[in-house]
Parts: sequence; structure tokens; C-alpha cells
Amino acid sequence: MDFTHAVGFIAGFGTTVAAVPDLLTMLKRRSSTGMNPRMAAVLACFQVVWVYYGHLIGSAPIMRWNIIAVVINTVTVAAYFHFSRAESRQL
Repeated sequence: MDFTHAVGFIAGFGTTVAAVPDLLTMLKRRSSTGMNPRMAAVLACFQVVWVYYGHLIGSAPIMRWNIIAVVINTVTVAAYFHFSRAESRQL
């Protein structure tokens, strides 16, 4: 792997897993308290555009990293709504 590909790998990995700590915190607490799903939803929407861009230029790494990121952010939004519904039922 040359330097350019290494930088691309590190950048893709970093931006893809940036949302994981919020998701893990929410899952660990089993609560949506303090979380806002808008950022994850907006990111997921634009990552879909990145997937399409990767397809247009024929870049499998761009597509792969952003597909993973779309999944992470979609799960984050789904978990938020799951926990917020459960919390509202308890009130």
C-alpha cells in the first residue's frame, strides 16, 4: 500500500467510525437522553451521495467506507427513536 492509499484508508476509517462512540453510548445506557438524531440523519443522507459519487468515479473504497457509515448512522437514528419511544411510554 503506497502513501496515498494509506492516507485514504486512514481518512475513510476515521470518518466512518466517528459516529460509533455516540451509538455505543446510547446502546450502553439504553437511553436517548442527550442525543440528537439530526446530525446522524444528515450525515447518512450525504453519505449516500458519497456512495453514488464513488460509483460514478469507480472507487470501491469510497463506496465501501460510506456504505458502512450509512449503516452506522441509520442504526444511530433508529436506536434514538426506539429508546425515545420507550422513554415516552414510561412517563
